Amino acid sequence: MPKDTKCLQICLLSYRSNPHCGGQGVYVAHLSRALARLGHRVDVVSGPPYPELDPAVRLVRLASLDLYNPKALFRTPGPAELADPINFMEWAGVCSMGFPEPFTFGLRALRYIKLCGHRYHVVHDNQSLSYGIWAIARRMPTVATIHHPITVDRRLAVAAAGSFWGKLKQLRWYSFIGMQKRVAPTLGQIITVSNTARNDISREFHIPPEKFTVAPNGIDTTVFRPQAGIARRPGRIIVTNSADTPLKGLGYLLKAVARLSRNHPLQLVVVGQPKTNGTIATMVRDLGLGHLVEFTGRLDQAELVRQYARAAVAVVPSVYEGFGLPAGEAMACATPLISTTGGALAEVVGDAGLLVPPADSAALAKALATILDNPDLAARLGEAGRKRIAGEFTWEKAALKTEAAYRKAICDYFRAPQNHPGTPSQGA
Repeated sequence: MPKDTKCLQICLLSYRSNPHCGGQGVYVAHLSRALARLGHRVDVVSGPPYPELDPAVRLVRLASLDLYNPKALFRTPGPAELADPINFMEWAGVCSMGFPEPFTFGLRALRYIKLCGHRYHVVHDNQSLSYGIWAIARRMPTVATIHHPITVDRRLAVAAAGSFWGKLKQLRWYSFIGMQKRVAPTLGQIITVSNTARNDISREFHIPPEKFTVAPNGIDTTVFRPQAGIARRPGRIIVTNSADTPLKGLGYLLKAVARLSRNHPLQLVVVGQPKTNGTIATMVRDLGLGHLVEFTGRLDQAELVRQYARAAVAVVPSVYEGFGLPAGEAMACATPLISTTGGALAEVVGDAGLLVPPADSAALAKALATILDNPDLAARLGEAGRKRIAGEFTWEKAALKTEAAYRKAICDYFRAPQNHPGTPSQGA
């Protein structure tokens, strides 16, 4: 490929891209739009749930069994569906309590690239890191984004499981990590979203640091911005996370709210919905917080922004984040922020919020009291957060750094004596 090619033809792969929750859908939608605005042609090739994309970006739907669709959860596929070997492997993986989507999506993506790969200069994998991606990288320039080391999720999930059987179930669910740790080191270019994530992924996945491009996520400040005419409500706390995921640390915030509610009038708004009789729902009952906690379920962006505008303070209690989109979104809305220092959160927040150690409910309670009792401090932090996001975290900057990684991958691929990476090594 000529070095002076200005318009790249990009294939952006994402095994699931939920537009309403989860960072992967946000990442794919906004990065693809920013790349298109730089003049590149982008196809997003996604499994369900599918993203909502800018009109300038083409969506290619790779159908799957979609066994995690809440409208038909763990349905039984028909014989015609199971005649496809990839579908059968997906169904067998789910039946054995695994999470096969990264693996099976990679096989479907490889099948697609074999037919249509001639359309593209570069393939960009969004964290499936599957054997299919390894095979694609043997055919053409390929980069991958790793948002954070999923090994951290596995350690926390196993530690939080009470019984031996529960720990075994978590280990089975995260069994795809072995594949990812074999494939990732064979790829020439890895994109990640923070310096902390780079260092941790390099250590956990045994990837040399020089293979990484750090391209922090952006925040869409046309959507996430202060709202005129909506007053902040004293004592109203907002948190946005996957309620039952140990990584997100909601349990520590619940304990902090229980402690602080003894002498402060509070309301905690949780954007999300816990599992019935799950860890979080049980904790709310045991702490006697039912009258103080509101679970909103899924919200569209407009309502989420209104929720930020009503909140006196936003909290990100995560034990670890590779970036922390909720922190950036709250800051962009000028909502005063309390965040842990878990993972890369301190990189995002800087001095524009109150930082506390992860997994420390007492520190969260103290920080909440500081914000709620000092409205002038709260206002200063809110404005500082808005300015920091507007100046430092834009999708245009992310797209420019991603483009640089593409061009390096393309040059390296065609410069190499053999135009393919090595075979994935064995290891867990």
